[in-house]
Amino acid sequence: MQLTDLRPAEGATKRTKRVGRGHGSGHGKTSTRGSNGQGQRSGFSQKIGFEGGQMPLYRRMPKKKHFQIPARYQTVVVTVNVRELAKFEAGTEVTPNLLVESGLIRDKFDVVKVLGDGELSVKLTIKAHVFSGSAKEKIEAAGGTAEVIG
Repeated sequence: MQLTDLRPAEGATKRTKRVGRGHGSGHGKTSTRGSNGQGQRSGFSQKIGFEGGQMPLYRRMPKKKHFQIPARYQTVVVTVNVRELAKFEAGTEVTPNLLVESGLIRDKFDVVKVLGDGELSVKLTIKAHVFSGSAKEKIEAAGGTAEVIG
């Protein structure tokens, strides 16, 4: 095999359209530009989105207001109510990992927030990112502690 034997794969290359080479070529006379009009003239170029003078689609559409921030930039906040924490045994240290293992929250989150809905009668040490005021009161009233994770 020689270097001169190398050829591109069949169908990989295509001959360029040669325009303006006489009427016998099929691309003569107007050279595929059509008859009159600005597209036929030399030096013609058109803006992307140009619609022949009609108001272009990108200008007909209203400006978008209140756009939503993509999910990859949003902070995922998971909430847990005090009544759901009551199922743990007294003296347990409740952390976000323990909440995931017990099935109370999913594992895709940035912040765990404890809310004060329900009653708590068990003494627990709860570690979370954010506590609501009523949740903190109910945890401390039951004799537990609410620790904020950084």
